[in-house]
Amino acid sequence: MNILLVEDEQKIADFICEGLRVKKFNVTHCVDGNQGYQAARTNTFDVIILDIMLPGRDGLDILRSLRQTGIDTPIILLTARNELGDRVQGLDMGADDYLAKPFYVEELNSRIQALLRRHGGTQQHVVEVGSLQLDCINRSINCQGQSVELTSREFSLLEHLMRSPNQVLTRGQLLEHVWGYDFDPCTNVVDVCIKRIRNKMASLEKAGKMVGAIESVRGTGYRLSIR
Repeated sequence: MNILLVEDEQKIADFICEGLRVKKFNVTHCVDGNQGYQAARTNTFDVIILDIMLPGRDGLDILRSLRQTGIDTPIILLTARNELGDRVQGLDMGADDYLAKPFYVEELNSRIQALLRRHGGTQQHVVEVGSLQLDCINRSINCQGQSVELTSREFSLLEHLMRSPNQVLTRGQLLEHVWGYDFDPCTNVVDVCIKRIRNKMASLEKAGKMVGAIESVRGTGYRLSIR
């Protein structure tokens, strides 16, 4: 599952990112309000964790704009100001929950899980691209009745590609979302993982069950191309 974190305090962001990645979430971190708003507008996330006090656009302004444009992604507000006015204003504007700093990452995880259950149950965690079905709850891959066994890292990488079909994703983007660190031009972990996924999916392609393929985009990255 994909989480957007908009938090400008690096220590808090590192604490949240590390804790959520241990829980197998893919976390995208933005350090200011303008960057966070653009990420929320142009990408699909399961939950947005939004600090109120941010450089650029503040959290409440981002919340208001997202709701006005019809984006109903569950949003958890973070604030160091544990004041009733902030909480009420945020909830009135469409926030789904709030959490006052400091907090334990276990509590944040519980809030996320509760929101996901309220917003559509397990159905929203089934990603379908053509005949390929990816179940984020059961961590399973199925294609016309045939299952494919993937490691946790392979599953997360394929999930990220499936959530953006026909879109080119750079190696840097894949590293950040799946491995959780910045792009290192000397590493080939993305390419190695893609190769393993392709090998495991080869039986589906030979049987004519796959309607798409992971394509290499020279000098850039990869995309899940739908034929």
